[in-house]
Amino acid sequence: MENQPSSLNERIAQRVRDLRAGRGLSLDALAVHCGVSRSMISLIERGESSPTAVLLEKLATGLGVPLASLFEAPRPEAGPVSRLADQPQWRDPHSGYVRRNVSPDGTASPIHIVEVLFPPKARVAYETAAREPQVHQQVWMLEGTIEVTLGDEHHRLGAGDCLAMVLDRPMSYYNPTRKIARYAVVIATLPLVSR
Repeated sequence: MENQPSSLNERIAQRVRDLRAGRGLSLDALAVHCGVSRSMISLIERGESSPTAVLLEKLATGLGVPLASLFEAPRPEAGPVSRLADQPQWRDPHSGYVRRNVSPDGTASPIHIVEVLFPPKARVAYETAAREPQVHQQVWMLEGTIEVTLGDEHHRLGAGDCLAMVLDRPMSYYNPTRKIARYAVVIATLPLVSR
C-alpha cells in the first residue's frame, strides 16, 4: 500500500498528528489537555518515541478517542473484514503486554475489539477520568487470571469471566500469576447524556 506507515510507531505518530489537527489543537493545547509534555507529544508525532500504554491512554483521553483508535490506519481502507495478518500488534515497552486491534479499520462502528496478552506479574495503571464521548469497556477473560481495579472496586477475573465498566476513574490491570493472561476488550464509545 502506498503512503502507509512502515511501522506501528509511525502509524501512531500519524494518527496522533491527524487527530490533533482535526480537532484544531496546537501541541501546547493538547499537552495541557492531556497532561503530557509538549516535547513528548512532539517525539511521538515524529515517530521518535516508543510510548507506554499509560502515555498513549493520556493522549487518547485528551483527543477524545479510545486508546484502540490510535492504532488504526491513518487513511483506512474501509472494509467489513479485518484479516489476522493485517491486525496491528503493539507491545507496551513498560509492562511488556501485547495488544492486537481485532476490529476492522475504517468502519463507522462505535465498537472496537482488542485482544491482550498480559505477562505474568505485569501491572499497568491508567489515570482514566470521565470522557466526552463516554467510553464503555468490557473485559472478557479467555485464558488465565487478571485483577482489575476500577476506582475503589477490585475484581479478580478468571477464564470465561466478563467485567463491564465505564472508563471514568483510575484503573489498573495486574496479572498475579506466573502464566500469561489472554483477554478480549470490547470498547464502545457513546455520547454523554445530559441529565
